[in-house]
Amino acid sequence: MAVLVTGGAGYIGSHMAWALLDAGEEVVVLDRLSTGFRWAVPAEARFYLGDVGDRAILSQVFAENDIDAILHFAGSIIVPQSVANPLDYYENNTGNTRLLAAAAIEAGIRHFVFSSTAAVYGDQKDDTPVFESADLHPKNPYGQSKLMSEMMLRDAAAAYDFRFVALRYFNVAGADPLGRTGLSTEGATHLIKIACEAELGKRRGVDVYGTDYSTPDGTGIRDYIHVTDLVNAHLKALSYLRRGGEPLIANCGYGRGYSVLEVLDAVMRVGGRKFEIRYGPRRPGDAASVVANSTLARRLLDWKPRHDDLDFIVETAITWEKGLASRKAEDLKSLQSRLASARF
Repeated sequence: MAVLVTGGAGYIGSHMAWALLDAGEEVVVLDRLSTGFRWAVPAEARFYLGDVGDRAILSQVFAENDIDAILHFAGSIIVPQSVANPLDYYENNTGNTRLLAAAAIEAGIRHFVFSSTAAVYGDQKDDTPVFESADLHPKNPYGQSKLMSEMMLRDAAAAYDFRFVALRYFNVAGADPLGRTGLSTEGATHLIKIACEAELGKRRGVDVYGTDYSTPDGTGIRDYIHVTDLVNAHLKALSYLRRGGEPLIANCGYGRGYSVLEVLDAVMRVGGRKFEIRYGPRRPGDAASVVANSTLARRLLDWKPRHDDLDFIVETAITWEKGLASRKAEDLKSLQSRLASARF
C-alpha cells in the first residue's frame, strides 16, 4: 500500500515524504510546483505533476497506485494574501479539499490526514494554551477556508466509510536535521525564514508588524514547532487511522509561545550577526497570541515531540538557508545539462 502526499514538493510536504520513506512506506507525491520544487521530492517517491483540483490527474494517480491513505498538504497559507484574495483561498483550500475527499471516497481510500491551522481560533485573551474545544473565530479567509474544510471532512466521515485526522498547525519552522530539505520558497512569509535571510545578509532587515498588541513586549506571540516534530505527528495520525481510530481534530504545538522580538533575538544570538529591525503597523487578519494545548495529540496519537527548543529550530533553519545558494546552483547546472542533451 502507498501513501499519497499532496503538496509533497513543498516545505512540510517534502519533509513528510522523507519521513514516510524513513518509516518504510511507499510514497506517491502530487504537486503542481507553484511553490514547491521538484528536487525537494525524494528520488524514491513516485512523482505526479498536477493539481489536487484536477479529477483527471487524481483518477490517474489512484489507478496507477495502490493507495490506502492521503496526507493532504497542498494549499495556500499567507494570511494577508487571503484577505486580499479570499475567493482564491476558498477555491484552493476548501474547494479542492472537497474534491480530493470526494475522489478518495469514490476510490475507496478510507484514511485522510488534513493540514489545518491554529488560525481557526482567532485571537486568544492571553497566551494560555488553547484547547481544541475553544470557540472558533477565524480572523481571516485563510482560517475560514481551513475551518470549512474541517467541517466537510467531519460530515463526510459521518456519512461514508471514511476517517480523518485534522492537525491544527501552529507556527512551523526549522529544517530537516539531516539537511535533505527545508523551506526554500522565494518570498516566504515565515518569520524565522525571513530572519534567517536577514542574518545571512540576504535581506536588509526584518519588518515587525504591530508593536501594540496586549503582550509583554507588544509584538505577536506564536507557538513555534519544529517541522520534523510536525511530520512525526502525521506518522502517528496515519498509524492511528490504520488501527481504526475515530475522526479526530488535534493541535500540534509545544504549548508555549515566543514573541516576534524574542524570535529575532534568538536568530541573532544563534547566527551571531545583528540585523536591522523595522517597526510598522499591524497587518490585517493577524492575531495577538496563539499557543497550543496539544494534550489530545500526545494522548490519543502517542505523539512525543523531541525538538521543543527555539535555538535548535533556528539553528536548523540557518543551516538550511546557508546551503540554499549552492543547492540552487547545482539545480541550475543540472537543468542546463538536461536541456543541452534533450531532443526537441
